[in-house]
Amino acid sequence: MSALVTAAELRAELAQPLSPVVVDVQWVLTGAQGPGGRERYVAEHLPGAVHVDLDAELAGPPGAGGRHPLPDPAVVEAALRRAGVDADSRVVVYDQGPSFAAARAWWVLRWAGLQDVRVLDGGMAAWLAEGGPTTTDVPQPEAGSFTARPGSLPVLDADAAAKIASAGTLVDARASERFAGRTEPIDPVAGHIPGAVNAPTTDNALPDGRFLDAGTLRQRFSALGIRADDGDVGVYCGSGVTAAHELLALHKAGIDAALYVGSWSEWVTDPGRPVATA
Repeated sequence: MSALVTAAELRAELAQPLSPVVVDVQWVLTGAQGPGGRERYVAEHLPGAVHVDLDAELAGPPGAGGRHPLPDPAVVEAALRRAGVDADSRVVVYDQGPSFAAARAWWVLRWAGLQDVRVLDGGMAAWLAEGGPTTTDVPQPEAGSFTARPGSLPVLDADAAAKIASAGTLVDARASERFAGRTEPIDPVAGHIPGAVNAPTTDNALPDGRFLDAGTLRQRFSALGIRADDGDVGVYCGSGVTAAHELLALHKAGIDAALYVGSWSEWVTDPGRPVATA
């Protein structure tokens, strides 16, 4: 089953009696990107959608584990129950586009044991382009019964990421200038994990934020030496958010990959770990 749903498909599903639960995860990395996720939700969201906070509920507190480490499973469970999610619920997550936060939610919810999770391809921007309705009404769904079962997806730590970089394919999803160490706007050290391959996640999407088709993604990854039959594949970014977007693109291309959740922001907390800039 596809991990993506188009705006037109979602509109049709929401018109049916057994419609999916919609979760809003609008989010911004910094204040320079405009209003925060909660403010965006208050201003406009899909009908029936409950907001879940990426920083507080889809990640743990920043620290030695990186800027967006694994969340407490109990926190994820409480957030999903608040949204009305049961174990067998179908869930669609979305952000304002181009689905960076939604991809992180897709990964976290599946890691926590939820089976049926999809991302609205293109996010709110695609929904509005399709003529989809929005609201400012905040729903109060009946509490769900979802129970978190963490560990349902593979997770890499720093040692496992280093091993994949030498024996498999470790993909760095950040912009090329950060990978090369020419600039580093967020973390204290510039560069990348030695042996990693750079595949900026921004190149996985069309200008409107929707993902490229599966064939084009396979061609892109193959040209970078990232293939389904070439051993283990791992992905990292700055803090494990845009890397989830890369994982979603790889998934669409038919390539299984594991997430290094701590990513570069964890890697550089240990000065003994090597750093490459070439």
